[in-house]
Parts: sequence; structure tokens; C-alpha cells
Amino acid sequence: MNRTAVEAAATEMKQLIHDDAGLLDRETYDRLNAMANQYGAERETDIMIFTSKNAENIDVMKLMQNFYDEHAPGYDKPHGNTAILTLDMKNREVYLAGFYKGKEYLDDGRLDKIRHKISPALTSGDYELAFQTYILTVHKYMGFRPGVNPDNILFNIWFQLAVSLGIAAIIVGMMAYRSGGRVTVNRQTYEDASTSGILDHRDQYLRTSVSKRKIEKNSGGGRSGGGGGTTGGGHSHSGSRGSF
Repeated sequence: MNRTAVEAAATEMKQLIHDDAGLLDRETYDRLNAMANQYGAERETDIMIFTSKNAENIDVMKLMQNFYDEHAPGYDKPHGNTAILTLDMKNREVYLAGFYKGKEYLDDGRLDKIRHKISPALTSGDYELAFQTYILTVHKYMGFRPGVNPDNILFNIWFQLAVSLGIAAIIVGMMAYRSGGRVTVNRQTYEDASTSGILDHRDQYLRTSVSKRKIEKNSGGGRSGGGGGTTGGGHSHSGSRGSF
């Protein structure tokens, strides 16, 4: 997407943040909404945030699905490429979802990673930091093709480089070996088979060692993980849910 198209999309300034729970002041809201417009345009995906007091006590996934069916315009078409973060302030639950291109690039695993990144800020009540992290991480993850772990990309580069160097070293070694002639001297050259052999053997039990590993527990209460589903309007999505 060229710079002109990105700037034009950002200039439209869609309402990508629906703060029905009243968590943000006007200045913070405007800053985050502009940020979501800019970074969403670069990925051709609406990056949305929806907060609710959830007076009717609807399940957080259903809350998000109703919101998408009723309000989400989608970047490319009505109900198109979208990523949504939904906060249920009544039950203190969060649900992240990806639709269409958002679903392709933000699968359940990537959404789990994003949720883990923002959970500490949500728990402490720093909603601006949580929303900023969400927007930036969605933008980052959608810059890598599906199936790649974007958090280990540097490791992957170094690993591939090391493998390439290793293969090159093996090839050079084989060339040097072949150019210098074959070595025919081995153990049997000096060994007298008639006098060589195992004289004695003994098996001795020494000790048993037991290793312990701490099993990490989920710091948040309630359900976590989750996965995706399909809205009442027939739009399938990826998903990740948890408490904060």
C-alpha cells in the first residue's frame, strides 16, 4: 500500500475505539483512535477497541460478536478485515478476535501472545498502555506471514545463518579431504586381534537422580485461551480470552 493511500485512510479518522465503559479521557481517546487509524491503514485492517460495562451480563465472546455484527465496518468492506479487543468490565474479562485478514494473520496462538502482553497493564488499570501495546503488537504481528513466530524472528535469522555456515564448512572440509588423498591408517593397522579383547566387565549401580520442575499457574482467574467462533451474522473469527 503506497504512502498516499495510507495517509488518505488515516485522514478519514474512523471511530475505531468504542469506549462505552468510559475508561479514557478525551485526550487519551483521540490519541489512541488516531494511532489505531494509522497503524490499521498500514495493515489494511481495522484495529478496534470496544469496552463495555456489560449491564446485561452477556458472555464476553458473545459481546464481541454482537458488536462486530452491529458496528464493525471492516477496513476493506462492511464486516471485513478487523481485529477487536473487547473488555467486559463487569466480569473483568478480555477477548481478542481477528476477522478475515485479521483472522489469517492473528490466529489463536498470536492472539494469546498479545493478550499475555497486555494483561499486566489491564490488571493494574493502565488502560492507555494496554491499548497502545495491543495496537502496536497487532501491527507488528501482521507484518509477518502466518505460521512464523514474530517474537523469535531474530533467533530464526541467526539460526538460518548458522546452518548455512555449517553446511559451507562441511563442503569445504570434504573438498580439502578429497584433494589431500585418503587416510588409510586406522586402529586395526596396529592392533593384534589375537591378543586384543575385553578382559573383564562390571555393572555397578551408582545413584538415582530426580529433577523437579515448577509448573507455572495462570495468574488470572476465570477462563483463559478460548479460541474463535462464528458470529450470529455468519462471520468466523479467531479468538483468545482471559481475565484481568
